[in-house]
Amino acid sequence: MVVGDISTGTDVLVIGAGPAGYVAAIRAGQLDLDVTLVEKEAYGGTCLNHGCIPSKALITATNVAHEAGHAEEMGIHADPAVDMAGMVGWKDDVVTQLTSGVEKLCKANGVNLLEGTAHFADEHTVRVSHGGEGQGSESIEFEHAIVATGSRPIEIPNFSYEDDPVLSSREALALESIPESLVVVGAGYIGMELAGVFAKLGTEVTVIEMLEDILPGYEADLKRPVKKRAKELGVDFHFGQTASEWHEHGDGIRVVTEPAEAEAEAEADGGGLELDAEKVLVAVGRAPVSDTLDLEAAGVETDDRGFLETDDRGRTNVEHIFAVGDVAGEPMLAHAGSYEGQVAAEVIAGEPSAIDYQAMPAAVFTEPEIGTVGLTEAEAEEQGFEPVVGKFPFMASGRALTTGHADGFVKIVAEEEAGFVLGAQIVGPEASELIAELGLAIELGATLEDVAATVHAHPTLAESVMEAAENALGHAIHTLNR
Repeated sequence: MVVGDISTGTDVLVIGAGPAGYVAAIRAGQLDLDVTLVEKEAYGGTCLNHGCIPSKALITATNVAHEAGHAEEMGIHADPAVDMAGMVGWKDDVVTQLTSGVEKLCKANGVNLLEGTAHFADEHTVRVSHGGEGQGSESIEFEHAIVATGSRPIEIPNFSYEDDPVLSSREALALESIPESLVVVGAGYIGMELAGVFAKLGTEVTVIEMLEDILPGYEADLKRPVKKRAKELGVDFHFGQTASEWHEHGDGIRVVTEPAEAEAEAEADGGGLELDAEKVLVAVGRAPVSDTLDLEAAGVETDDRGFLETDDRGRTNVEHIFAVGDVAGEPMLAHAGSYEGQVAAEVIAGEPSAIDYQAMPAAVFTEPEIGTVGLTEAEAEEQGFEPVVGKFPFMASGRALTTGHADGFVKIVAEEEAGFVLGAQIVGPEASELIAELGLAIELGATLEDVAATVHAHPTLAESVMEAAENALGHAIHTLNR
């Protein structure tokens, strides 16, 4: 301990107050453990402050503006004007409401809150630095620690986020004026969601992707309606390209690309592109924030990408130190981090909890949305199941037609003999909400008969889930059976 330091002790020290960390802290507090939660920047972490919530707020706002201006077929004629600063201000109000709520919930559950940056001093001690010079530091001795420091946007060579025209998702969500043109590097879920936001605001959007399609990891039939809709919104795609550099050009910038594969470059006689724009958004993935913790002092190991490897209880290689959320690797989803945080807290309290990703959903807030849970048909076959698939198109849904959004479908994958639901994939209106029913079905071990026999209110989008189950059973009413 440094002379002059304050030294305290705690049962559970949680580092990072994002959706993994603050949930772990609250759950540990509910289990009567003495908990200290250290946060260096803002309660709620990236999700609440710079990621999930701000992006969904802007997606909602831009959808309102876009739909109002494109509803002639419903007999509505309007020319909405968007005040970007006002839109961002509303988004910020939503964020503030949620982050202040996190702080209150932590205090109400007995969690000690501490602002500062944590560094491990040894296996049972962390030093917390409180901001700048003269603000002091303190040492905290802990019985258990939970590392929940999250992730940060990956920076690519020659595209520093320190340079004004280069944006990460964080800066893109805080813009107070609408760029006339934008190059998006990366067609993953962040790139595709933000490409949609700015296209609806009138920005000329170009997407560069090193692979040959959008949304890697998702099935082709789920991606097809999303790419089709993005093109309808005016988004221009260039696949098989990587961004190599940018320079100032005229009143804006010029982004230079190269073919992702050397063979393609040779065949295409160079094959690179020069794309003019006002801004460039880099959205090529996220890296763990594990390099600021002095993990070696505690003996905690990382993999070659910096992620903390954990077992099914969330333990690292040091038994009393846990890792949850993005810093622990895939699935890098806020709700997965919250779930892992709860499990870690319960394991520390001596409960028989363990992490099981079988019913872990994922959602992409593109237009249309994508929602998935459990196994795809191909994954089910790989795992030795004989799957049966039921499908229902939203074009056959009365409720979908009344919303003006009927692209997409519900697909259910089940084990053929007993009918147990193994997975589901939805692309279409409210897919992020509809997928929850099928996650519950997997969690409960429900069968196709259970889902089909559950009466769904009419007219609702949720009827499509029931219809897909009936289709798998061969007695769908509102679509032809397989």
